[in-house]
Amino acid sequence: MGRRNFKKGKKTFGARDDSRAQKHWSELVRENEKWEKYYKDLALFPQDQWDQFKTVCQSPLPLTFRVTGSRKHAQEVLQMFKERHLPNLTNVEFEGETLKAPLELPWYPDHLAWQLDVPKTVIRKNEQFAKTQRFLVVENAVGNISRQEAVSMIPPIVLEVEPHHTVLDMCAAPGSKTAQMIEALHKDTDEPTGFVVANDADSKRSHMLVHQLKRLNSANLMVVNHDAQFFPRIKSSAADDSSKANVLKFDRVLCDVPCSGDGTMRKNVNVWRDWTPQGGLGLHTVQFNILNRGLHLLKNKGRLVYSTCSMNPIENEAVVAEALRKWGDKIRLVSCEDKLPGLVRSKGVSQWPVIDRNMTPREKGDEGTHDSWFPPTEEEAAKFNLENCIRVYPHQQNTGGFFITVFEKIAEDSDSTKRLGSETPAAQEPEQKKIKTTETAAPVEKKEKLPRDANEEPFVFIDPYHEALKTCWSFYGIDEKFDKKSCLVRNATGEPSRVVYTVCSALKDIIQANEDRLKIIYSGVKLFVSQRSDIECSWRIQSEALPIMKHHMTSNRIVKTNLELLKILLVESFPKFDDMKAQGVDDHFVEKMNELSSGCAFIEVEREGDDKESLFLPVWKGNRCVNLMVCKEDTHELLYRIFNIETSAKDNSKDNTQKKEETPSTEANDEKQ
Repeated sequence: MGRRNFKKGKKTFGARDDSRAQKHWSELVRENEKWEKYYKDLALFPQDQWDQFKTVCQSPLPLTFRVTGSRKHAQEVLQMFKERHLPNLTNVEFEGETLKAPLELPWYPDHLAWQLDVPKTVIRKNEQFAKTQRFLVVENAVGNISRQEAVSMIPPIVLEVEPHHTVLDMCAAPGSKTAQMIEALHKDTDEPTGFVVANDADSKRSHMLVHQLKRLNSANLMVVNHDAQFFPRIKSSAADDSSKANVLKFDRVLCDVPCSGDGTMRKNVNVWRDWTPQGGLGLHTVQFNILNRGLHLLKNKGRLVYSTCSMNPIENEAVVAEALRKWGDKIRLVSCEDKLPGLVRSKGVSQWPVIDRNMTPREKGDEGTHDSWFPPTEEEAAKFNLENCIRVYPHQQNTGGFFITVFEKIAEDSDSTKRLGSETPAAQEPEQKKIKTTETAAPVEKKEKLPRDANEEPFVFIDPYHEALKTCWSFYGIDEKFDKKSCLVRNATGEPSRVVYTVCSALKDIIQANEDRLKIIYSGVKLFVSQRSDIECSWRIQSEALPIMKHHMTSNRIVKTNLELLKILLVESFPKFDDMKAQGVDDHFVEKMNELSSGCAFIEVEREGDDKESLFLPVWKGNRCVNLMVCKEDTHELLYRIFNIETSAKDNSKDNTQKKEETPSTEANDEKQ
């Protein structure tokens, strides 16, 4: 989690913000005497590596990205990068220097993560790198690729999420790790039985988190807004509160806690100016409280990952040791030596000094200190196995700094455990309270300005026999295997007026059972959107839901066609049936479409090759024409991936000149969330 800076304005993939503030930041001196003395004295790695370590910390981060592994066309996207871009980025010279070729991250599964170690000026000015950036922008917009710092990818990998798991991300914003966990949930299935609850204490960040995660179109996601230290008990169903079995415990918990962020100083240059040892000391108790709460919420035999983007043992091993001290033999650290082959990492440490803001060494028992700041005793160190913690330093493979620890819960909570590691964290010192408020909780004195499309309306489930839904089930031929009780609206009336959403069955139960205890920001994908009322069915299926719904539809409104006709639909708006028939592109398609009533329909395009995913896309069928109902970003992505047609950000791709009466109502597109 670490430090976060949110700036207004549109960002481009891999490019830096050239605002006045950014120019000012770039002038900051990347030096800090306290930081240098503190880490030199810690001696976390051999002293002869210090100069290399510091030099790398002073240099910008390389651009890293990963392909969305849960998408059936992931290998196709990867192959596009390898065939259309990689050769042109190898042995490239710029201003007399040979640039480094893109590097595959060897420890990331299935060869899906890559690193481009080139200056930002090259990305902007070199034609080949500019084309690659455009490729990354388009694929990122549709959810096929995610820009993410390399070391940030590690915690979700070692968490080992599977499709049936219940997962809690306690400090989720901005959401790159959450996205990874959702991808793991959907690996090899479009309808997993598990789900991810993504939480953030800051209300504004919670809404921004939604934007990062909506690209994945998952009905198995819920975003909530709570202080992670006091994350509420969730009821798994609307049964009696006294039922212990009714309290939801999670198979997987990620505690990527707020930290001083000195592992991010390559991108957050303000860390150089602001860093003092007090940052770690002040956040230590908050970090432990979050970890402790996560362990309470963890299921027996479940796995929890604690991580920070800090290199400071006070925020890392000291927090881990305190958890082991409090929980005893009910938890253990998991060794990951056999995981992540190719990742250069260091082991956790069991000894460290405690240094205050004035760079004065402190001893256990000194006034104003906490015992948990200090290293474990020899006896504790032998039992805790802190060497199982993972430390990644920037100079080891040109990354940021990161700390990762994997816990396994091997026994259920007991009353004694609750007394030792109370579910209600102890009162904080005044200074720590201040830090907690600024780092982990939203201000309470005034209501934050939320994103324009934020929706704070309630979640209301609809009777599956509601007339509007009954019409949809019949019109689109939706089978009985689809959970028709999982449809909801986001308005106080509870009536379907503009948009109907769907969530997975398990989240439906959670939402219904916890209306009084969870501040839910977002859940569900758009299923039906209102359209013109003068046609047979006044609802159309939204494209976000098609990965789910295509498995549940048997309808004559699904028409097969070929790639040639798809290309026409991608580059032309509302091509007329008469013109298509005259061209002889696909007479069968024209015939079948003409038999349908006006409204939403679908095309299915088979592609040659076992490794090529068939396409299932929505269209609008008018009286005399048809139109492909995909957004601009999807249009650009399909043109490039299927037909190798390059576009620019300014291209509209299609000439939208058709008469208004042929189009569905678009007012639903303006609905919040």
